[in-house]
Amino acid sequence: MTAIADITKAHAGPRHEALRIDGEKIVRDEVIEVRNPYDGTLVGTVPKATLKDLQRAFEVARAYRPTLTRYDRAAILRRAGDAVRARTDEIAALITAEAGLCIKDSTYEAGRVADVLGFGAGEVLKDDGQIFSCDLTPHGKKRRVYTQREPLLGVISAITPFNHPMNQVAHKIVPSIATNNRIVVKPSEKVPLSCYLLADILYEAGLPPQMLQVVTGDPAVIADELITNPAVDLITFTGGVSIGKSIAARMGYRRAVLELGGNDPIIVMEDADLDEASSLAVSGSYKNSGQRCTAIKRMLVHEAVADRFTDLVVEKTRAWKHGNPADSTVDMGTLIDEAAAQFCERQVNDAVARGARLLTGNQREGALYAPTVVDRITPDMPLVKYETFGPVSPILRFRNIDEAIQMSNSTDYALSSSVCTNRLDYITRFITELEVGSVNVREVPGYRLELTPFGGVKDSGLGYKEGVQEAIKSFTNTKTYSLPW
Repeated sequence: MTAIADITKAHAGPRHEALRIDGEKIVRDEVIEVRNPYDGTLVGTVPKATLKDLQRAFEVARAYRPTLTRYDRAAILRRAGDAVRARTDEIAALITAEAGLCIKDSTYEAGRVADVLGFGAGEVLKDDGQIFSCDLTPHGKKRRVYTQREPLLGVISAITPFNHPMNQVAHKIVPSIATNNRIVVKPSEKVPLSCYLLADILYEAGLPPQMLQVVTGDPAVIADELITNPAVDLITFTGGVSIGKSIAARMGYRRAVLELGGNDPIIVMEDADLDEASSLAVSGSYKNSGQRCTAIKRMLVHEAVADRFTDLVVEKTRAWKHGNPADSTVDMGTLIDEAAAQFCERQVNDAVARGARLLTGNQREGALYAPTVVDRITPDMPLVKYETFGPVSPILRFRNIDEAIQMSNSTDYALSSSVCTNRLDYITRFITELEVGSVNVREVPGYRLELTPFGGVKDSGLGYKEGVQEAIKSFTNTKTYSLPW
């Protein structure tokens, strides 16, 4: 595997990465440093865009009218997907360097990015229209109504988070390209280099630069413009609840797709295969350093099997190797920064002070935080009442399915869930009664294809879905026309 230093040295030192506006690389004297969360070394720098830079990007996008055919768009996405697969080691090394995710997780993310590009290429070639005959009622006519999907009149403004540095970006960009839209992307200032690399791959695959522009900068300077610029027709945002609600309050008369996080449970019933359930629980808690909106953040376990389940989780957690994210034998790297690790530590310490039992973990060194299991948690503890975005496994006990459903639904979040049982009556009730966007039986909450609908309700989102197919619907206007026949 290529060394991280070899991949990132082109971004480091005096050379500043440039803004991508109208195909030009614009270098700014003021920069944002991107540092490796594990050792603090400089990975690269990106420019701090000015307000005028961002306004120019929107002007360029608004004025441009894409003319790519379906074949053209599919070919660009397919070539980019092939390039991502061919450059997996390079991409994984960069993600690991700037985000602190272990190389296993970064390699997996690169594969997911290629999947998004591939699914997008496939969806472009599907006809998206419908046909309605009009002679269906006594007063009908011999006509037919047809529909077709068209690009938005304005520009898509995309704001992406740090936890999936390239895949979250791909989920915004690919549907935009597939639908012949124009998009301006503001990646997280903590992990912008992966976004730049994906943009370069797409340009090399033949994408007109006016269809995709990347702007980095200080959110205090440019954030408001991203949601209020007159050229913006749709805002797609993945991130925290408070920011998402602020966007909703400020955006005015335009569309928004908001994916705002979760507090996802794994629910383990008394009939569950405990070896399988505990493996799912550990993987669902610690993959991606626990920094996923669909990570398991609460383990709800039937009291009849709770002791045995807890023992298995502790055993498997202790075997989960964490450390230098560039080490290919490591299962978990760092959190995004030291502040995030400190927050997890504080949340666990608070739970212990309230009567919980720390069984393993809660050790921190900088941004590195050990996988942690805490038992005897109650639903009122802040550790589980709010989203703790890190590798923590809080275990709560329940007496019956009614209590399990009540506990699961007791938070403001409603994204996804995992259910471990073989009883069809239980499964039916969970699917019907859990207030979530998805229910995965005998799988982690985050399981999905990049193609399938994804998103939640309540504080997890407004019900609009991401995923390539659903995003294509959100990113288009439906036009109807009728003809005699």
